[in-house]
Amino acid sequence: MVTKKITVKNVSGLHLRPTGLLCNEAMRYQSSIKFQFGNTLTNAKSVLSVLGACVKSGDEIEFICEGTDEEKALAAMISLVESGLGE
Repeated sequence: MVTKKITVKNVSGLHLRPTGLLCNEAMRYQSSIKFQFGNTLTNAKSVLSVLGACVKSGDEIEFICEGTDEEKALAAMISLVESGLGE
């Protein structure tokens, strides 16, 4: 299991378009990919779960990846969030 915290920087947070990008990227990996925001653990492969987390700009989330390709999955998630999720 690997984890890393990151701050969401894009202006509108995780609304539908960036959530779609995040989920599509997460589904490319076999590993379980989740993120923790507050007291909630969210499945990064589920659009409804990610939208339900209500992550806004400036919020810190912690990605948790576990599985055969966990290192690559974590790197991809961090890179995507750092790039602004397409915005």
